Amino acid sequence: MSTPHNEAKKGEIAKTVIMPGDPLRAKYIVENFFEEYKLVNQVRGMYAYTGKYKGKEISVMASGMGMPSMGIYSYELYKFYEVENIIRIGSCGAYLPELKLFDIILSTNAYSEGNFALSLNNDNCHIVPSSEYINNIIENTAKENKINLTKGNTICSDCFDVYMTDVNKFLSRVPKGVNPVSAEMEAFALFYVAKLLNKNASCLMSVVDSKFITEVATTEQRQTGLNNMIKLALDSAITI
Repeated sequence: MSTPHNEAKKGEIAKTVIMPGDPLRAKYIVENFFEEYKLVNQVRGMYAYTGKYKGKEISVMASGMGMPSMGIYSYELYKFYEVENIIRIGSCGAYLPELKLFDIILSTNAYSEGNFALSLNNDNCHIVPSSEYINNIIENTAKENKINLTKGNTICSDCFDVYMTDVNKFLSRVPKGVNPVSAEMEAFALFYVAKLLNKNASCLMSVVDSKFITEVATTEQRQTGLNNMIKLALDSAITI
């Protein structure tokens, strides 16, 4: 079995998938953390690997950037490959002054002012929760490994917020009570697809820029400097 976007055969994708945006980050994860692995998809360069981490079978697959790309890959994984759990790992921009570069954030709800849910499912939905089940596992794993974790609502935007002409105008449109701690570009689509198909989804993010600090992570740092978040996701995955 394959889909228009995934050449993996049925059974070649594990029940739990770690999902970075960058295909090279997927490659980095299996090369540096897995005991063994196999490349199962490279259509459009969107690498997917399945292998063993601490003896458990886990897959790692890139999602690409933005909600449309995440929506396609997560839908196919859940619907056609019988995946049960996806943990997105990615980068984000921080909206709290106390957050520093490479601090780790766990999303509780993702807000989008876009129309992903309306287009996919005729649903005028703009905020959707992550999986409490997976989040609890991640929080417990972080405590066991003494990893600091910030938990809160996050923004999922249709464009890179650093390039917005006025990010404050954008933030002024966010409903009261959301109080976002950070922004990224994929989690809403992942959470909504998981909700639609009765699956589990979570999102871990590492801070790579902030409206409160001038320092910005380099491309190399984004790929290789996120090991604490990667290890947290993998150590959580083996207990799901």
